[in-house]
Amino acid sequence: MSRSTTPLDDRLYSYFLEVSIRDDDVHRRLREETSELENAQMQISAEQGQFMTLLVAATNARLALEIGTFTGYSALCIAEGLRDDGRLIACDIDEEWPSFGRRYWAEAGVGHKIEFRAGPAADTMTQLIDEGMEGDFDFVFIDADKRGLEEYYEKALRLVRVGGIIAVDNTLWSGQVADPDVSDEDTNAIRGFNATVIDDLRVQISLVPIGDGLTLLRRLR
Repeated sequence: MSRSTTPLDDRLYSYFLEVSIRDDDVHRRLREETSELENAQMQISAEQGQFMTLLVAATNARLALEIGTFTGYSALCIAEGLRDDGRLIACDIDEEWPSFGRRYWAEAGVGHKIEFRAGPAADTMTQLIDEGMEGDFDFVFIDADKRGLEEYYEKALRLVRVGGIIAVDNTLWSGQVADPDVSDEDTNAIRGFNATVIDDLRVQISLVPIGDGLTLLRRLR
């Protein structure tokens, strides 16, 4: 037994994938197409996607919001976990990248669940609040520009229902958050966010060391 998280070397990571990932052709092909792009590192891992599908399904989520869609892999995973009558509002400033995902969303049979909104995500979140959707969302996934994290989080707290989940990606940032020699704006923004939420009594918190670090926050009030 261990009192700390077991580190994953290459051999153990391969075994971990072998005994935990239930993959299919649609997921593989979307990941492979994305891997050819210049910004391929922005895509979440297969294990994180599968984890989020399970999390969304376990919470019986009907309405979800995604901040940062990229090529649509995370949107695919979230939509698959939603109820049959579920809806995901997926936001990205770029309309080109999500066009990749639309083909795969349709092929996977979840395209009807996903509504894509282009433009700055903070503006879209304000629009949703203005549309009367405050407190309506069951699940919010934040995976966008890191300098906007604090604003996205505060607006997500308004949009998610009490008991709902906010998931924030990249909170371990390839280990750079723990390196005192790294002080770029993105790293400092993530450090600031992590420092904020650990003391935020409006939420329960668990930072899950999957992918690049996924912080889960359950709204309490």
